Amino acid sequence: MYPFISSLEIYNLLFESLLFCNLKKGVLSLKEIFVERQENILRIAIKINNKLKECFIEEDTGEPMPGEIYKGVVKNIVPGIKCAFVDIGYKENCYMYIDRKFKNTNIKKDDHILVQVVKESIGKKGPKVTNAVSIPGRYCVLNTLDTSLTFSKKIEDENIKTYIRENLKKPKDIGFMIRTNGERVPVEIINDEIESIYKVYENIKKKAVYSLKPGLLIKTGGVLGRILRDKLDEDTIKIYVNNLEDHNKINNYISNTKDINVYLDPYEGERGLFDYYGIEKEILKLRNSKVQLSCGGYIIIEKTEAMYVIDVNSGKNTHNNSLKKTAFITNMQAAEEIASQIRLRNLSGIILIDFIDMTEEEEKSKILYKLKEGFDGDKSKTVIYPFTELNLVQIARRRVGKAIYEYMDEPCRRCHGKGRSLKLSYISSLMKNELNKIHQEENIKHVYIEISEIYKDQIKGDIVSFVRDINALDKTVYINFVNTEDYFKVEPLIFMNQIENLQMYKVYG
Repeated sequence: MYPFISSLEIYNLLFESLLFCNLKKGVLSLKEIFVERQENILRIAIKINNKLKECFIEEDTGEPMPGEIYKGVVKNIVPGIKCAFVDIGYKENCYMYIDRKFKNTNIKKDDHILVQVVKESIGKKGPKVTNAVSIPGRYCVLNTLDTSLTFSKKIEDENIKTYIRENLKKPKDIGFMIRTNGERVPVEIINDEIESIYKVYENIKKKAVYSLKPGLLIKTGGVLGRILRDKLDEDTIKIYVNNLEDHNKINNYISNTKDINVYLDPYEGERGLFDYYGIEKEILKLRNSKVQLSCGGYIIIEKTEAMYVIDVNSGKNTHNNSLKKTAFITNMQAAEEIASQIRLRNLSGIILIDFIDMTEEEEKSKILYKLKEGFDGDKSKTVIYPFTELNLVQIARRRVGKAIYEYMDEPCRRCHGKGRSLKLSYISSLMKNELNKIHQEENIKHVYIEISEIYKDQIKGDIVSFVRDINALDKTVYINFVNTEDYFKVEPLIFMNQIENLQMYKVYG
């Protein structure tokens, strides 16, 4: 009799087999993209060779999001900080830097202008916008600041550049930049995209003229559109998606894209897509400040008011007799892992790394090279500075979206904001997955939940909403609030004596 094998185990076996075959053939990587939408939140994970490499989250809050284009009205100009404040129809004015490179030094109060969101609002600070509006495609980007034709720095072949220049059909009144993908397709395809993007731009201008009030003119596809444009390549073998609308959008995109060959796999299971493929557990690990290295060392990632600080420690890496060799091996592994963690957690701003002390300049150069290598293909502009005299490395990374913590964590209610705890909404989604697993096994009518008492007021304040969020409106729910942070447990109640013993915790049903 054969042992039972789940569909997920079959998937992993097939993937490992495919990976082994492709590695033998010389294929470097196999990329998979997982697209999960749950109510007002979209999460996208990218795995390469079955290892989680990047995770993107977008929450539908109704706030201005990066990439969106608005009609704005200049409300105030503050010369001292070279900044203009612009009304785009949002509750708070946006801010826009004034600089010659943006060709906006002549703007005046009450001017009507086109602006694009660069960064979403943070706290009481409104969104950051720019008048340097751009509309990205897969092969080119429309730019409004000038009328020139430019090329991605990664396109180095002058013959290709000359051929594109001579055969490109570019409108004279607008600028375009040819992206790296444009090097790999016939120029006719680039021309088709230019025509399509230019029509979008013309429609935006018309809409702005006829709009009486400031407001949104166009969305640019959000994080899903950005992933399709920037991350979909010849290494991508499959996209998993759990939402019909997203499925149709992705299918339409890949059907009209000539330089990729990817299989689109619709997911219709009861459990969450991320939960089913084990991605949820990997994301939860990103909350840990400590990350182990295979050599026995580890890194500690901490956030301060002004920056992120990463400390490298040798830990249990005691295999080498030489302290110098131990430091170098640990630092090399740390450099690779740090780049991976920064991208996974979407850390930005100033990042300070305290490596184990080294004296050899050659070894320091290798560490910096390994660190820079980890950001290959990263669309967030990242600058890595040389080692300081104290063996510190500084990284400046452009902010694109929020760090993953901001979607999962909130200030701790018990310690008055000095620490962080999981958001109740995030725990609710995890509980929903657990209940779906239970429901798959048998039709359970009574459910027992243990959860940290820090969520007691939130849950009891609106018990029906909580029960609805965990998809348990058809069940009798028992909740025990315990004195343990970031903890929860969901158990089915099968026997009558269990149900009788837990009546004191009954909150719904």
